Amino acid sequence: MMSKKRRPRKLETRITIGIFLTLFSAMIIYLCIYVHNNEQVLMSNSYNSRQKILAKENLRGSIYDKYGEVLAYSENNGSTDVRIYPYKNLFSHVVGYHTKGKSGIESFANYYLINSNISLTEKAENDLKGVKNPGNSVYTTLDTNLQKIASDSLGMFKGAIVVSDVKTGAILAMVSKPDFDPSTVDEDWDKYLAMSDDNSVLLNRATQGQYPPGSTFKIITALEYIRENPDSYKNYRYTCNGRYTNGADINISCFHGSTHGEEDFFKSFAKSCNSSFANIGMSLDRDKFGKTLNELLYNEKLPLDINYNVSKLTVDSSLSDYDMSQISIGQGNATISPIQLNMITNAIANNGILMKPMLITEVVDANNMIIKEYKPEEYKRLLSEDEATVMKELMAEVVEKGTATKLQSEHYTAAGKTGSAEYNGNSLDSHAWFTGFAPVDDPKVSVTIIVEGVGTGGEYAVPIAKRIIDAYFGVY
Repeated sequence: MMSKKRRPRKLETRITIGIFLTLFSAMIIYLCIYVHNNEQVLMSNSYNSRQKILAKENLRGSIYDKYGEVLAYSENNGSTDVRIYPYKNLFSHVVGYHTKGKSGIESFANYYLINSNISLTEKAENDLKGVKNPGNSVYTTLDTNLQKIASDSLGMFKGAIVVSDVKTGAILAMVSKPDFDPSTVDEDWDKYLAMSDDNSVLLNRATQGQYPPGSTFKIITALEYIRENPDSYKNYRYTCNGRYTNGADINISCFHGSTHGEEDFFKSFAKSCNSSFANIGMSLDRDKFGKTLNELLYNEKLPLDINYNVSKLTVDSSLSDYDMSQISIGQGNATISPIQLNMITNAIANNGILMKPMLITEVVDANNMIIKEYKPEEYKRLLSEDEATVMKELMAEVVEKGTATKLQSEHYTAAGKTGSAEYNGNSLDSHAWFTGFAPVDDPKVSVTIIVEGVGTGGEYAVPIAKRIIDAYFGVY
């Protein structure tokens, strides 16, 4: 009996298999590329069991300031690893903690800290000795002296301070209060979780805090006015009698009812005249203003590795006159984080270009061999060079003749903007703001400060800025 001939595979079947194999191959290639490009993120995921394996093999690496001061290190007591923070509360938010989850540098540098790049020979020797491999360490941009001065100056007040290098984007100090001791997070965790949002010690107010910006927002309002009136902003004139009114709903007072009299654009900014800036704000094209807000990092991701909250504010043609008048002076729906205001300040100081904020400069192995270097990186241009020049002039006037005269020094020139941001709908309750840079002609350092619930920026925030800038330039 003759066997039946095997029927040839149908063309459709071959095509289906071909498509399946192509899709499968593409998926594998995509997965490999994704894992390669996101290795650090995947490794730091709390569900990744590889972390536990590495923790058994390696002793978590150290974190140093820019001069080699140890900010965090680990010791093994024979049965468990102990993480030690020599400065306790001082770097609590920026260095962070690594138990009960992770925060700060402990979080975004976790991939390097839990790995060890010593040689295989050294690892084999450690294995024979029954000791862990020393993990990689990171050098940061932080300056312990500036961090201490910033923290001491803020004292017992709630608030935040960011100090940075305008030319490189290096963050030199980052303080948030109230703070905590990272070494006791395990035992204090339940107490921390029970705290209200207003009193939370775990919140990094420098990057996650969202505050009414008050008069510091006039930086943005002024920039938009310059953009819409490039040839005539110098001709601006306003007579301030202490109050701006427009219709039945809009009634804006200058701080404590101050009367500024005849003003031009520069005096309005230097004296932080609410009436004049409400008048300016009402003249602006709201759609264009909304575009400028987005260009100044509102409603978008920030170029930060550390945890942060996005500042959100929408201004367009649908915005009411009342809301526009409030936003123009940094009240109403306007909010901002200290880190975002610091980045805007840096861009102005750096001729319009924002350098990407950086907290790490190097990753090294236990033999101090460099594994990875981080170089200053241009993020993007936030404003034109001409616009930045005018804004620098405006901010210099604030120190020379306006609300920040307490920042004047015979050792350096400075520029900035103060703010007294009302909250709780009460003019008696205000946060004190300052943001600025020095020196004016060749800016090197910027400082952004908020002190919660104390009063005016000129009285409370500016003296703090002076202590920090004095220390930066070695003035004692």
